[in-house]
Amino acid sequence: MLSTPHDFIALAEVRADPQRLTFIFRRDELLVRDIDLALPPQSLCNALGIAARRCYPVGLLDGRYCETTWVGPHAEPPAGYGFMTLRRMFGATDDRFLAVAGRAYQVAEWARTHQYCGACATPMAMVDGERCLKCPTCGHAAYPRISPAMMVLVRRGDEILLARHSRLPTSRFTALAGFLEAGESIEEAVHREVFEEVGLVVSDLKYFGSQSWPFPHSLMIAFTAEYAGGEIAVDRNEISEARWFGPNDEIPPFPTTLSIAGELIGAHLPRRR
Repeated sequence: MLSTPHDFIALAEVRADPQRLTFIFRRDELLVRDIDLALPPQSLCNALGIAARRCYPVGLLDGRYCETTWVGPHAEPPAGYGFMTLRRMFGATDDRFLAVAGRAYQVAEWARTHQYCGACATPMAMVDGERCLKCPTCGHAAYPRISPAMMVLVRRGDEILLARHSRLPTSRFTALAGFLEAGESIEEAVHREVFEEVGLVVSDLKYFGSQSWPFPHSLMIAFTAEYAGGEIAVDRNEISEARWFGPNDEIPPFPTTLSIAGELIGAHLPRRR
């Protein structure tokens, strides 16, 4: 499962490091070398005209300082380099690097979208030693956005419920998922989303795990739950199809184990009789 390396050290202060790694984003695309998906050297970063004040600390990966920044939406890559989404890099580069790149993207997107105060439009300033942008005029503070979302695999005896989401660009079956609403606990969100999306009632929620998912700023919190009643009635705005799969059914393709969805389903596949 894609996760931050255990030896990675998060940093909120800028460091001087001639061997630093700079993640440069064009919206949700990372600038990488064509032949090996490596990050550009510092000389190339300087050639792009990126000001030092627009580079934000991320942390230490294998002892090297990592920073993140961005270019405009119409920026062209230098010769031998290209912009690539992180999703396209799945399986094509080291998972440790990809996990830190996901963190760097979230920091860059936070900084890019909070250059000015949302309350009074004054340019924002970094707070020393903290990942926070603060308005020097009115004091409004902005931290990186994190959007918690529940995920749940519903079980009925030796069957599991899998669904295809209408708004996802893939036909893969997966577990149910949805974002929390204001004032809602994660458990309340599980019950609400299951009933809204497929018309079922569940019980006996059990925590499975969590994963930061930088597309663009989600925190996925996964559970299993037991079927407690109802017939499948899908909300067509959210779900195109939902079905029970048992030991004698062929399980359709489901998400890669880089995602917690793949881990959750893989850990609870029905055992064939």
